[in-house]
Amino acid sequence: MSHALIAAYYAAFNAEDPAGMLACVSEDVEHRVNEGAVRHGRALFAEFCAHMGVSYRERLEKIEIFVNASGDRAAAEFVVQGEYLQTDPGLPAAHGQRYSLPAGAFFDIRDGKISRITTFYNLADWIAQVSA
Repeated sequence: MSHALIAAYYAAFNAEDPAGMLACVSEDVEHRVNEGAVRHGRALFAEFCAHMGVSYRERLEKIEIFVNASGDRAAAEFVVQGEYLQTDPGLPAAHGQRYSLPAGAFFDIRDGKISRITTFYNLADWIAQVSA
């Protein structure tokens, strides 16, 4: 069940379906993104997804999902193939730069929903790619 949940979450991500992603997370989801503030709750996660959909076009490839024996924790490793569409405050100017970035995420799973998402990537690598 946990593997299928994480796979559904990433399938929704790749389909640019934020409603599908939101259906996978708990109402009190904790979202920890690399180099950013912690967001608590589905509403703030939805705002993040909406912002990402405007500023970036991303597709995840080579997704590998790992789940512990009890099914309450999972991890995923993948490569982000992206395009930087709209300048994010504090980051380099966007003009359609493409990037390829190894990344990973860790999850807590409770009652069949994702209750924590922690995402990691190399921000310096991303900045170098979009600044080249």
